[in-house]
Amino acid sequence: MDKRKELILKTIIKEYIKIALPVGSGSLVDKYHLNISSATIRNEMAELEEAGYIAQPHTSSGRVPTEKAYNFYLENLSEKKLNENEARIFEKVLAEKNEINFKQAAKALAKVSNNAIFWAFYKHNLYYTGISNLLHQPEFHETNSIYDISEVIDRIDEVIDGIFNDLKYGPQILLGSKNPFSAHCSAVIAKYRLNENIGLVGILGPMRMDYEKNLALIKFINNMLIEK
Repeated sequence: MDKRKELILKTIIKEYIKIALPVGSGSLVDKYHLNISSATIRNEMAELEEAGYIAQPHTSSGRVPTEKAYNFYLENLSEKKLNENEARIFEKVLAEKNEINFKQAAKALAKVSNNAIFWAFYKHNLYYTGISNLLHQPEFHETNSIYDISEVIDRIDEVIDGIFNDLKYGPQILLGSKNPFSAHCSAVIAKYRLNENIGLVGILGPMRMDYEKNLALIKFINNMLIEK
């Protein structure tokens, strides 16, 4: 992909993550000052659509990123660190590493990420919170989508049971069709070993999640859990 298409695609993804509405060429020119004409952006968007990176919802003139676009975005994801306030929150709450503190950390994660959080302290000891965050996401407002998300929530323990042993250790992203929870969602997770116990912590949200922030959160938590 040439640099101009890459810039346009990344800008579409960032804007869609932010506003959850289809992105048009005009808004890219007006908001991001790309120094590219609207006509050129429209042509490039047409080629990106043909290549399967963006799609046009039936009711809109704008475009939304596809799973293929998000995978491309993740391959080129820049590192992001937590701000000092967020870092202090988790350093304080995880000063002691036990189930009570993990639950407090999960609630803090739900608040900071605005997504759902699951935390398997061991394979068969699961806690989750922030489900209302998931239900409030614009993608899941339609009746069918709400049903799908409810089914995801009902199956969280079953899915974790099924993937727990096969997951590699450390932070990782499970996106769309590679996400065992739902092809309509993404999860940023970390499997870790703490003393004799193996645990799994994860952020579950729509494919339109803030991957940079969520990966930074999970990396920070993972590092706190495995540090000696």
